[in-house]
Amino acid sequence: MQALMDFLGAVNSVIWHNYVLYVVLGVGVLFTIWSGFCQYRALTHGTQTIRGVYDDPDDPGAINHFQALSAALSATVGLGNIAGVGVAVALGGPGAVFWMWMVGIFGMAIKTTEVTLSMLFRNTDDPENPHGGPMFVASKGFKKMGLAPLGKLIGGIFVVTLLISTITGGNMFQAWSVGEITENYFQIDSRITGIVLAVLVASVIIGGIKRIGAVAGKIVPFMCILYIVAAVVVLIMNIGSIPGMLALIVQEAFAPSKAEGAFLGGTAGYALLWGMKRALFSSEAGQGSSPIAHSAAKTDEPVREGVVAGLEPFIDTIVVCTMTALVILSTGAFNRGHEVEYPEGVTLSVVPFDQDGDGQQDTDSGGTPLWTLRATTADGGEAPLPERLEEARKVSGKWKGGEDIFVIVEGDDNPNTGLKLHRLGGKVRMGDDASPTVAEWGSLASSVQPTIVHGNQVWVDYPGPSLTGYAFDRAIPGLGKWLVTIAAWLFAISTMISWSYYGEQGVVFLFGEKLVLPYKFLYCVMIIVAAWGFIKTDAQLDAITALGTGVMLWANIPIMLIFGSVAMNAYHAYVKRLKAGEFEKERHTPPPIEDVIEGKDVEKHD
Repeated sequence: MQALMDFLGAVNSVIWHNYVLYVVLGVGVLFTIWSGFCQYRALTHGTQTIRGVYDDPDDPGAINHFQALSAALSATVGLGNIAGVGVAVALGGPGAVFWMWMVGIFGMAIKTTEVTLSMLFRNTDDPENPHGGPMFVASKGFKKMGLAPLGKLIGGIFVVTLLISTITGGNMFQAWSVGEITENYFQIDSRITGIVLAVLVASVIIGGIKRIGAVAGKIVPFMCILYIVAAVVVLIMNIGSIPGMLALIVQEAFAPSKAEGAFLGGTAGYALLWGMKRALFSSEAGQGSSPIAHSAAKTDEPVREGVVAGLEPFIDTIVVCTMTALVILSTGAFNRGHEVEYPEGVTLSVVPFDQDGDGQQDTDSGGTPLWTLRATTADGGEAPLPERLEEARKVSGKWKGGEDIFVIVEGDDNPNTGLKLHRLGGKVRMGDDASPTVAEWGSLASSVQPTIVHGNQVWVDYPGPSLTGYAFDRAIPGLGKWLVTIAAWLFAISTMISWSYYGEQGVVFLFGEKLVLPYKFLYCVMIIVAAWGFIKTDAQLDAITALGTGVMLWANIPIMLIFGSVAMNAYHAYVKRLKAGEFEKERHTPPPIEDVIEGKDVEKHD
């Protein structure tokens, strides 16, 4: 596993170089200015459109505007909002939130542009089952230029990146996160969670985009409202700290974050890196994934669906991600104090890691020495792990076994923060009548012997969604356990069913319909694989998901830039007609909201 992580780290260092982030942000600024701030149209005309005032059963497509937005949001409003924000704040600090906002604002322009393009070039040979996405933009767009083979090649490259992201971020990230938080709170083996998730997802995706749209249309509004209401309650409880947190977010976006408690600190550059990377993963702006869902919308006005799509980053990043970030920051979860302290007489020391006991210090795959921790009593024996401190027990209870813990040490430069502090992690192993509860410490690679920073203090680690759950629990003990677990299950299922459709459309583009069923089977199998325990930490999780997000950006952004003028010309022509009142004759009384949610307003009747 370590060799794989080293490889992914090397690849991600290239595809997620800071210059790549600047390019993506620059593309968002470009289309914001080029469109004349299309964000305004998304928040006004887009909200009118999803209410169903333009829905027409005779338009080509499979689902209405609301269901198309819900299907796309079900892939974006997911565990990226719970686990991804937790990772961004834990590693990038408060400043990461500012850069998430920037991605959200300028991502609205990116989404409008990429969805407009896909709608303009979508395949409607079968009006009831259209196909679209950047692969069709490349294929049909270059064909119009007389470069059909090049279009097929670039479309195929995009599909390969799409399938990588489908398996990693759209699937494995979700399954691992749900398995981790369910096991953490309820001690249910994550493998069982994986099997249950696979069965639930399979029961939905077998029905195609109409069933996916119907399920997403019910789940997404419910889960968003549930989560936001709970977050608002917590924020009201900590209302006094909110102004200070907002100021800190802006301040630390441009200045180094100091180490405090569990937070290791970080440079301003790493705040930008983590904030943008996690926001791009959460909102999928520039990836080219959500245009695939929007291409199924019933409409004969391509730009109209592009305007609707502009709402996605606003809802996902500006609203839901911000709620999560403020809960983590205002409750002090990100820079929390230690939960365990060894008593006087116990010595914590960093020693060479020798797993097989041959007297030789182990090294990682690159030859860097590995170090571990030893807790010894005055007579040289292994010291038992103390129980959590009283305040920590009120929030998280007593040890159950299997909890992730860490001490803070100083060693080589930390590639996640740009500073020298690291977490040297371990796990809690419960004792019995014959043996005490102890910490089983892992290893850390460092060319110099690390030194312990905070004496005998030990922290409990809350990877991925667990940090968000812990933050809610700090406000209202027990809230995080139920809220985040329920939200994680709903978010994960909704995300996985939408991403399964994205991958399916890629398979159709490359191979046709004949491999769709084997693909769906493999997709469900990978859910189980991800929850089987191979992924151990949020750093490993980030390495896997970053690969999928990054490769899609590299494939889709060039397509957007090449054909961007086509989208902008169409956009401005549509807005001109909108201002002239040409669409007023299409408007009709909004249908009942339940009909919009269930898609009945676009059903054809004999």
